[in-house]
Amino acid sequence: MEVDGKTIELDQDGFMNDPDLWDDRVAAAIAKEEGIEEISDKHWAIVRFIRGYWQEHDLAPPVRLLCKESGVSVREVYKLFTSGPARGACRVAGLPKPDGCV
Repeated sequence: MEVDGKTIELDQDGFMNDPDLWDDRVAAAIAKEEGIEEISDKHWAIVRFIRGYWQEHDLAPPVRLLCKESGVSVREVYKLFTSGPARGACRVAGLPKPDGCV
């Protein structure tokens, strides 16, 4: 994937190989691949929480915690990220492929 002249390498499942290259523009490019044309405030709340939690704990957050901290219900998460929190939201947040579900 090419974003602003930067080459972003993805694994075979579409997750970033080097999460340190992530920024808002990379998130927007991955979101488009996920079928999200414009990232809303709710998308950003989820993405930023996932990203921050991963940076602190080196793993994706549990779904219940994600929903509680972002103020978005599980149902809404699946509406916002149709491929789900583990695939869609974690990809947009620039995480490596999670070991399990978020």
